[in-house]
Amino acid sequence: MTLHAFYTRSAEEVLADPRLPDMHEALLAELEAGTLRAAEPTAEGWRVNTWVKQAILLGFRHTSLVEMPGYGLSAVDKTAFPPRAFRLEDGVRMVPGGSAARRGAHLAKGVVVMPPAYVNVGAFVGEGTMVDSHALVGSCAQVGQRVHLSAGAQVGGVLEPAGAQPVIIEDEAFVGGLVGLFEGIHVRRRAVLASGVVLTAGTVIHDLVRGRTWVKEVPEGAVVVPGSRPASGDYARANGIQLATPVIVKYRDPKTDAATALEEALR
Repeated sequence: MTLHAFYTRSAEEVLADPRLPDMHEALLAELEAGTLRAAEPTAEGWRVNTWVKQAILLGFRHTSLVEMPGYGLSAVDKTAFPPRAFRLEDGVRMVPGGSAARRGAHLAKGVVVMPPAYVNVGAFVGEGTMVDSHALVGSCAQVGQRVHLSAGAQVGGVLEPAGAQPVIIEDEAFVGGLVGLFEGIHVRRRAVLASGVVLTAGTVIHDLVRGRTWVKEVPEGAVVVPGSRPASGDYARANGIQLATPVIVKYRDPKTDAATALEEALR
């Protein structure tokens, strides 16, 4: 039976099936290899594989909490998703000092993870991407090739509801320090997010170049910075209250490319 056929049955059938431990291990192996993804690009756009997220959730349901020696004095987690171990042939630089990736996370060759950082189950991190200190790649988040996640960047995860789109960051995007990306926001390739930008799927992004607004996505090559706009109402006007608003101030050009160039020596 294929993984798809096994996990697309009812939860009760899956949990009662004695093959579940072996199928769960196969699920983790395919997620880690990148041959199975919680969401993936297609000719028609990105597709969410709801059944994969449901399979991960069932992994939590069918296992129990245990102490995990070797991961700290108080390390306790579900047996289904222990930390991943990396070998030299994996080609991943998991720099010592407090970083971890959970089982079921894909980290491609050339990925660098600086301490402390964390990559959660179901996440996909493409070749040559940098995950800098204090950065988080949440559950099922999809991060492309040669992306830079700067220090403190928070890429939110999503497992529930299972059909929800995860955060997607396409190839060669640059995510500045302390940027927050949540609720399935889609960052198109080569976009640049300046430090401090916070985006959700409901955030309105004002495009000063094209004279329009964007919701749920950052367009390709856009350079987004934190901005503000006046709050409405008499009280807000009387007190000069402003609301935070992300603003596209330009699209990538040679000067932007030079400022965000990745250093091959680090990889």
